Amino acid sequence: MKEFVKYLGVFVVLIGVVLLAVYTFQRQTENTLLLASIIAVISGVLAHIVLNKVID
Repeated sequence: MKEFVKYLGVFVVLIGVVLLAVYTFQRQTENTLLLASIIAVISGVLAHIVLNKVID
C-alpha cells in the first residue's frame, strides 16, 4: 500500500496531462479543462514531494 501512496502524486500529474491532451484534440475551446489540468499538475507535484518526504 505504501508503494501506491508513494506514487499517487505522479498519477495525479498524469491525469492533468490527459486533460491537456483532451483539450488539444477538442473542437471547442473552454478554459475549464485548462484550469482543471493545471490544478491537477500542480497538486500532483506538491503531493509527490510531500508524500515522499512523509513516507521515507
